[in-house]
Amino acid sequence: MAWALSSLRYGDSLSVVAISGATAVLCEAISWLLIYRTTTYNSLRATIERHSRKLDAMKSGLSSGAAGSSSQTASSSSSRAKKMDRVETSLKDAARELSLAKLKSGAVVAAVLFVVFGLLNSLFEGRAVAKLPFAPVPLVQRMSHRGIPGNDPSDCSMVFLYFLCSISIRTNLQKLLGFAPPRAAAAAGGGLFPMPDPKVN
Repeated sequence: MAWALSSLRYGDSLSVVAISGATAVLCEAISWLLIYRTTTYNSLRATIERHSRKLDAMKSGLSSGAAGSSSQTASSSSSRAKKMDRVETSLKDAARELSLAKLKSGAVVAAVLFVVFGLLNSLFEGRAVAKLPFAPVPLVQRMSHRGIPGNDPSDCSMVFLYFLCSISIRTNLQKLLGFAPPRAAAAAGGGLFPMPDPKVN
């Protein structure tokens, strides 16, 4: 594919974009085989969404109750706060388990990306694959001009173009296929290394 496109005017750029797109499709297919089609993943995702809706309903009920009624006792307020804490804890636990479940496919996807990156590096080593319409800031230029001879700051390396394509294509592909992680999981902060809960201290 890369050789077929190399004869075109923007052949190198198109080759990197096409390989990046094909890699994104392959990575999502691997993720679907190992993660997205499993009952564990679907169960955790449903749990996260259920707890998120329940927590939102409790928060809206708490705010409307506080605004509309001054006769609410301290004990009922404390009871509701404890229930919210339990739901929040369950949401964080489910989000953490979801992150752990995705580790298996993450390792395989990382290996695929590493192999593809090595292949592209050998194909386009020392070549500018695109021209940037601007001179990037020095920090970005270290990546955009990496491994390219000459001093033209608008020359774009394969590494920079592949990085941009990988981020944009795979993220949009996940949204298109419905594989994007639940927003509630990110909001819960229940990753592998969550922030400490200030309420515990």
